Amino acid sequence: MALDSPAERRDEVVQVAMGNGNGVAPLQPLRPAGRPAAATAPYLDRRLRLNPNAEHKPQDYSDVRGEYAPAVYSALERHLPPSLLDADRDVKLHFMRDILARYWPQGERNKVQRHKEYRQRILHLYKPLHEELYNMHPSTFFLPTFLEAVRSNSEESFRSFMTEPIPGVYSFAMLQPTFCEMLLEEVENFEKWVHAMKFKIMRPNTMNKYGAVLDDFGLEAMLNQFMEQFVAPISRVFYPEVGGGTLDSHHAFVVEYGKDRDVELGFHVDDSEVTLNVCLGKQFSGGELYFRGIRCENHVNSETQHEEMYDYTHIPGQAVLHRGRHRHGARAISSGLRINLLLWCRSSVFREMKKYQKDFPTWCGECQREKRGRQSQCVKATKMGRWRRNDLICT
Repeated sequence: MALDSPAERRDEVVQVAMGNGNGVAPLQPLRPAGRPAAATAPYLDRRLRLNPNAEHKPQDYSDVRGEYAPAVYSALERHLPPSLLDADRDVKLHFMRDILARYWPQGERNKVQRHKEYRQRILHLYKPLHEELYNMHPSTFFLPTFLEAVRSNSEESFRSFMTEPIPGVYSFAMLQPTFCEMLLEEVENFEKWVHAMKFKIMRPNTMNKYGAVLDDFGLEAMLNQFMEQFVAPISRVFYPEVGGGTLDSHHAFVVEYGKDRDVELGFHVDDSEVTLNVCLGKQFSGGELYFRGIRCENHVNSETQHEEMYDYTHIPGQAVLHRGRHRHGARAISSGLRINLLLWCRSSVFREMKKYQKDFPTWCGECQREKRGRQSQCVKATKMGRWRRNDLICT
């Protein structure tokens, strides 16, 4: 039995050579058909707040159905311009939908709809091997040390079980061996089933030719809890400047490296604000993950500084957490088979906020160097002016 091939909407890895950042295009806002333009006209020229209004209590959007989760609207409402905060909920909702529509034009929505239909057919027909994977069981999935740190929910507790080999890259033991084994078996079972049914499997992105999208065969809800309950608390502490505190969606997949799989992965950045990368196994050698500095879209192809270079060696069950804009790649695997779980965590609020900034000195390494250069020039100019004034006084 074969399914009609869906239009392939890829959650793409953004290659450095392309230099197109996270793939978000500056599109014009779309007004839903049949809605009067006057509904939001007074607010169309207003910009969102760069920092959320912590004192504002968002309205309830739990009854809203559509492409985005209610939590997205609640998070975005705190960033609305002050003049809009007291407006009717419908007005705020229309305004936020106009903003979100910039990232999802109608043509792309049609592709997504076809992908949803493809996914629904799989969910209807595929029988899971390990039913327990499809619901969150923290004590079964995570190591006790990791769970204890997350429950404490403080920077001190997180750092107690982490290492930070270079700024912004964190490594820590995370997953139980039994969870890794079950997930590996589930993926293998799904791939065999897809092959037997002659279905077209959706690969994780345009760079990886092997692996599978975990959300496609029923793990989306569990992995959303994974992000919200166990990645977001850490990201909120360590990555607030790139939307770590407003993560609201994810793309989850496994990648496979080996002799008859992908051998290596080129230099790139991820389509995410925060990336979690966990080695599931199996036996392998080589395939180190190398990092080469954090860059914004404007500097994605800039040179790497010596202090930004770092090679990370994968260990089964061990996680590495980093910003999606942290340039990296995977070296060629020399033997065996390595399979990794990737969770790309995204923030729609951060992606909107980026439009209002020209540079990013809080996280882009090259923007930071340019800022230090400007400051140094200002100091030199100030000193030169003082010397000239002193010379005039002396003469």
